[in-house]
Amino acid sequence: MSAMERHRTTTPDEREKALEAASLAVQRGGLVVLPTDTVYGIGADAFDPEAVRALLAAKGRGRDMPPPVLVSAATTLDALAVRVPGYARALVEAFWPGPLTIVCHQQTSLQWDLGDTRGTVAVRMPDHEVTRALLERTGPLAVSSANRTGMPAATDADAAEEMLGEAVDVIIDAGPSPQDDGGALASTIVDVTGSQGRVLRVGPLSLEQLNAVLEPLGATLTLED
Repeated sequence: MSAMERHRTTTPDEREKALEAASLAVQRGGLVVLPTDTVYGIGADAFDPEAVRALLAAKGRGRDMPPPVLVSAATTLDALAVRVPGYARALVEAFWPGPLTIVCHQQTSLQWDLGDTRGTVAVRMPDHEVTRALLERTGPLAVSSANRTGMPAATDADAAEEMLGEAVDVIIDAGPSPQDDGGALASTIVDVTGSQGRVLRVGPLSLEQLNAVLEPLGATLTLED
């Protein structure tokens, strides 16, 4: 692997160089660190099984913990998932782009291997202009929090580089993650594969915020035990 590159995004010129370097790295099967509206992430081409395996290895994870997929537009959801219920679409309309990950039934025709997904895919559209611009160039990316398993998620490029610098090709440094009550939180995860949705992880979006959208539709979410 060539030497790791780190790019800031302070000026339009810096941002363009960062996006160009990161998209090229993804096309070549490499790993990139990218900012999101929650914490920093480590990403790979979702349709490159070898790159996804390298992502899991960099984090110290096995196939039993497949990474979510980030997309640049809500319309991409139907290219990745099937049987998306109406209540899930209401959540997407209300909270995308934003800190909401939804676990759906994946399209069976997709030529990818994210790990042991049991026929599901976790999808999110981040509320971060730089990362959405990258996703527009690369297509869907498999992205997990930028940290070694068991360590706190990186909230700036320095922390991500300290933990993962030897494993990645490009780091996009867009400054510190947005703070939430003094600490950045990973996204809220909702499983929408059943008739009633289940909140698998509470993040910036609370159960009450989610249900406030759904209750007028006669639907509610529950917290997983």
